[in-house]
This record gives sequence, structure tokens and C-alpha cells, in this order.
Amino acid sequence: MATIIKEVATSAEPAVVWDAVRDIGALHTRLVPGFVAATTLEPGMRVVTFGNGVVVREPIVGVDEVRRRLVWTAEGGLTHHYNAAVQVFPASGGGCLVVWTADFLPDLAGPTIDAMMSAGAAAMKACLDRLTPTTANP
Repeated sequence: MATIIKEVATSAEPAVVWDAVRDIGALHTRLVPGFVAATTLEPGMRVVTFGNGVVVREPIVGVDEVRRRLVWTAEGGLTHHYNAAVQVFPASGGGCLVVWTADFLPDLAGPTIDAMMSAGAAAMKACLDRLTPTTANP
């Protein structure tokens, strides 16, 4: 089974980032705009339309408020098994680290999934960095 891990460091505070991550129906507006074009909710899952037109159904496995961890699986797309998690960790000195892990089969899907996750991580960083409050100089 292949595993890909992406880490996104952001200056945004963990509570603000977690609020965006846990909003499972707003990927396209609050977390990865552009990478995801639309998200709709169905009982127990979200339906994600990626910017490249691919549509995947993502059953939500768990939302852990204490650990700030979201887990989902996927139906459709390139894989016959896919399980992913995003977790938000506070960073020393402020901001946070978002760790996105995906485990999937077949392994041959790795290069495509890695490229998609890299694009998603870049969109996530850009979006989250905009959530950092700025202070005006007196």
C-alpha cells in the first residue's frame, strides 16, 4: 500500500485552521479553493468536484475535535482503496502545521495522487496564510 504525506506550515492559528478543516462541505471556499471547484454534502459523506473535473465521493470516517483530526475515504477515481487524514498541530512560536496523509491502492496511482496532493497542499497554504491576522504599524 502506498502512503503519501504532505505537510503545510502556516502562520494561521490552529483553532482557525481546524475550523476550516472540519467544515467538510466547504473545501472549495474555506480550505482549498481552486484545487476543489465544488463540494456538496450527502448523508455521511461529501461529493467533491476537483478543479480538473474529477468527481469523487468521500465518506467521512471521523471528526476528532480533541485531536483536530479529520479522516475520510474515497469512492471512485484512480484507487480501489483510499483512506486519508488531515490533522492540525500547533507550531512552536505560533501558527500551525497541517499534516495530510493518504494511504491507497494500487501503488501505481502514486505519481498522480502525489501531484494532486502537492497542488492541494499549495492551495491550502495560500488559503490558510490569508487567515493570519495582520497588525498595523502604529
